[in-house]
Amino acid sequence: MAHPSQLVLDFTQVKRGDVGLVGGKNASLGEMIGALEPKGILVPPGFATTSEAFRMFLAENSLDAAIAEHLERLADGKAALQTVGREVRDLILEGDWPDEIATAITARYRKLGEASGETDIPVAVRSSATAEDLPDASFAGQQETFLNVIGEAALLDACKRCYASLFTDRAISYRQIQGFEHDQVALSVGVQQMVRADTGGSGVMFSIDTESGFPDAVLINAAWGLGENVVQGAVDPDEYQVFKPFLDRKNLSPILEKRLGAKAIKMIHDRDGTPRNVPTSKAERQQFVLSDAEILVLARQAKIIEQHYGQPMDMEWARDGVTRTLFIVQARPETVQSRADIGTLKSYTVQDPGDVLLTGLSVGSAAVAGRVSIIEDASDIDRFIDGSVLVTGTTDPDWVPIMKRAAAIVTDHGGRTSHAAIVSRELGLPAIVGCGDATHILHDEQDVTVSCAGGEEGVVTAGLSRISVAEETLDALPETGTQVMLNLANPSAALRWWRLPIDGVGLARMEFVVNGAVRIHPMALAHFDQVTDPEARAQIEALTAGYRTMPEYFVDKLSRGLSRIAAFCYPKPVIVRMSDFKTNEYADLLGGRGFEPHEENPMLGFRGASRYYSDQYRDGFALECQAIARLRGEMGFDNVIVMIPFCRTPEEADRVLSVMADHGLTRGQNGLQVYVMCEIPANVLRAEAFAERFDGFSIGSNDLTQLTLGIDRDSDVLAPLFREDDPAVLAMIGMVIEKAHAVGAKVGFCGQAPSNDPDYARHLVGFGIDSISVTPDSFVQVLRNVSKAEHR
Repeated sequence: MAHPSQLVLDFTQVKRGDVGLVGGKNASLGEMIGALEPKGILVPPGFATTSEAFRMFLAENSLDAAIAEHLERLADGKAALQTVGREVRDLILEGDWPDEIATAITARYRKLGEASGETDIPVAVRSSATAEDLPDASFAGQQETFLNVIGEAALLDACKRCYASLFTDRAISYRQIQGFEHDQVALSVGVQQMVRADTGGSGVMFSIDTESGFPDAVLINAAWGLGENVVQGAVDPDEYQVFKPFLDRKNLSPILEKRLGAKAIKMIHDRDGTPRNVPTSKAERQQFVLSDAEILVLARQAKIIEQHYGQPMDMEWARDGVTRTLFIVQARPETVQSRADIGTLKSYTVQDPGDVLLTGLSVGSAAVAGRVSIIEDASDIDRFIDGSVLVTGTTDPDWVPIMKRAAAIVTDHGGRTSHAAIVSRELGLPAIVGCGDATHILHDEQDVTVSCAGGEEGVVTAGLSRISVAEETLDALPETGTQVMLNLANPSAALRWWRLPIDGVGLARMEFVVNGAVRIHPMALAHFDQVTDPEARAQIEALTAGYRTMPEYFVDKLSRGLSRIAAFCYPKPVIVRMSDFKTNEYADLLGGRGFEPHEENPMLGFRGASRYYSDQYRDGFALECQAIARLRGEMGFDNVIVMIPFCRTPEEADRVLSVMADHGLTRGQNGLQVYVMCEIPANVLRAEAFAERFDGFSIGSNDLTQLTLGIDRDSDVLAPLFREDDPAVLAMIGMVIEKAHAVGAKVGFCGQAPSNDPDYARHLVGFGIDSISVTPDSFVQVLRNVSKAEHR
């Protein structure tokens, strides 16, 4: 007979090495209580039944031989999975608790209540298999969890149902896939005091970026109420991303991303204590679950937990609705990105994509083409056709057997930490989650292409597109004396390039962030009273809802968008070009038409530097400056260099630098460098005068070619004459490099030519260019071209 102390252990008696005794979940909870509570990690108290108790339960009810017989019939193909699973679960549920185990469990439960000053306290009852949460297998959601269990009888019943859940169809299937012998896995039950998250909030957190594997980000998902909706993907949660290296600097707020989720439902406790879903209020849907301070507290806890375990972690958290105290309720190793081969980079390109049918959050970076199979209920999974694109509302662990047979997965609901997302990553499948209405828009046997290759937004397009895959071995890339940098426009795709051995970002185009993340003309935000279009006013008011002021919306969205680009290669330099829309492009922003003049040739008109000190745009430029000041100051990204486009004269440069200083951006102050685009012949001819005012030049070959040769770069008729390698253009480039170097200024090149033409890199290296900035897809080839040119 086992001693009671071997049957049930308090979490304080358990450590991380006790997986064989109490399973991965419970071992981790005990480890955190013992080692991390002094560091501010709060874990609700509780206890765990041991594997010894599980094996005693089976032995006392003579179940071992019967279970083995049923599983042998499954292995021999004599019985179906569903039949065997149901029969084994029934055997366990019909078993009786040995007195020793029942007494040990109820005694610990009463002790837990006494410590909190309550009788029959609500507890969460979680399954913890002795082979789960290993570095190479997550066992995510394979066994059951029961929330808000109250009273001794209900507790014993929930514990027995946890035992039975070791033999759910999904758990049996998963062990077969992972190669675990069924009789080598036991089950521990964790009994943990409930956090009143039903009136607060809860969610999931990773100490690594789940899509790119970027190790310096913490990803947090949050929803109202109990956390099961986030885990199962039944709700579209808020999403926050935080830059980990700055978390030790308490004066900074390095929150890279705040995405408001729909949060249409929340799980609460019904009158009888059972959990149920109810619709959220309009106010809850429009409000972030976590404050900025709470986001940073959780991110710091993720960093502490990761450092303690020495590996990236997947955690669940809950916030008490009464005290607003934040608790960590689970922590396990992250099992996908932490095992990825960081020495190899795969990039996918969809050739000639069809019309866009759906968008959602991308999971992974791959793309596939296939035929749709819509399955809206797990009872219909027999209809699934192997190799097709699984389209469904949401998934849970019951879906794993068909998910592993899918080419891709598309769901209506869920975030990046939902079940569908986690399993898709583990299986290496591209998935797009939270599309909203995929099951309504798509239909069975429809040919589609599912692409996660474009950053955070995944796209489903019509038809079977051709997909190309490029694979690079990064440790074989050459080193160069010339810096090779990236041109980036899309913040959502920036983190995926962190493995590239780049020297920084030579061009981050602000206008792309304004167009994608802000969408509103800055003057319309600074002077909303002058916006007369009713439809534009309504859209602007909807987008800026929840912000203290409309200008704050612009500063917040722009600074966070740019921070993603500044973060992935920190502390290497990131050159952010201030907005370079043409007037016709500015007019297309929400509310923009009333603030932009009509021009016959916008390419040569009111653009770049001339706008920044003009009364027609000065207040808009002020918001751009405030965003950069916040990015470099409050957020900590002092690696950001500012660049001024289309600056026609040194005198114009003086006016722009003066306006920037008025808004907290003084060249040389706090290490701020300011560059100028070299794209006008005057920039070359008066290079020494420009070099007195700027720290460096970046050559924009498109405009420099246009203005040197007098060719409209958008003209189809003159296209054959538009050559960036024309001797006159090359002479301009050689001249500005020589003049700039003579006075100690740096010169980079951010045009497209080196990406398209290997010989162009040779020209630039020959001129002594300091850096070449290219698109990510051409980086590897340009790096090799530069290396060859240097060796010549």
